[in-house]
Amino acid sequence: MLFLSGPRKVASASATASTLSEPPRRTQESRTRTRALGLPTLPMEKPAASTEPQGPRPVLGRESVQVPDDQDFQSFRSECEAEVGWNLTYSKAGVSVWVQAVEMDRTLHKIKCRMECRDVPAETLYDVLHDIEYRKKWDSNVIETFDIARLTVNADVGYYSWRCPKPLKNRDVITLRSWLPMGADYIIMNYSVKHPKYPPRKDLVRAVSIQTGYLIQSTGPKSCVITYLAQVDPKGSLPKWVVNKSSQFLAPKAMKKMYKACLKYPEWKQKHLPHFKPWLHPEQSPLPSLALSELSVQHADSLENIDESAVAESREERMGGAGGEGSDDDTSLT
Repeated sequence: MLFLSGPRKVASASATASTLSEPPRRTQESRTRTRALGLPTLPMEKPAASTEPQGPRPVLGRESVQVPDDQDFQSFRSECEAEVGWNLTYSKAGVSVWVQAVEMDRTLHKIKCRMECRDVPAETLYDVLHDIEYRKKWDSNVIETFDIARLTVNADVGYYSWRCPKPLKNRDVITLRSWLPMGADYIIMNYSVKHPKYPPRKDLVRAVSIQTGYLIQSTGPKSCVITYLAQVDPKGSLPKWVVNKSSQFLAPKAMKKMYKACLKYPEWKQKHLPHFKPWLHPEQSPLPSLALSELSVQHADSLENIDESAVAESREERMGGAGGEGSDDDTSLT
């Protein structure tokens, strides 16, 4: 079970609107600004071929809360680009989906979804994934999402809940999210943490994001490719129809919906605080600071396990009713 988590709510945007400055130009000027603000940077060129395996750094055994560094971002990028060990389950109209089972737990899969985006610059897609106000216009499966605190200029911690296909229970997570411009490319990724003021809720199932994120790669002035990679423990023994629907239908549909949203974003943003982009300009963020010591890693085995293995797909789902194939609301379980 995977979710398209990206942006979270930034409070009091209107309070800072009067002090917003013109955003800098992208690519090289963005990299200069990034260095000045203390963000890590990665080279625009891909690393030279190595004889050593280029697999991801281990995250399953993470014991302490840390903000990802350059190596973590590069490892995530390498896994997004990897081909070995992935089973292609869907490929149509520029969208492909792969599934990978983890050796230590065959029920805990990774899903990778890639989409070609024509007429969408990489920076536009990056903005859409960050812009919570715009997300409310195109993603109707978000129940509630908000930032809790700021950790660094390119990392925060926040809350995210989303609707799952009926009759499954809805899910939520608390995640540490970080982001990084890499020349003309971008990465956004997260993993689950515990915050003392936001314990699991009785009306939702607390899922665990082991690692989830996006790699956006520019392919031209007005085109890009996005790869969505996620490994999430949904805290439940999910029925086979959920897994199949996730990899073969929901993920592609969610990506296509995101693409349509990107095409409309420039016009929308011009009418809604066009220069307010705290993900590019950290000084615009109104969030309070938080020490990493206030957080701890959210391990799946510390949460209640919800067994939904016997849940059958509803007739409404099979017939394409609300939340089904005939709806645009299938962005939750991807």
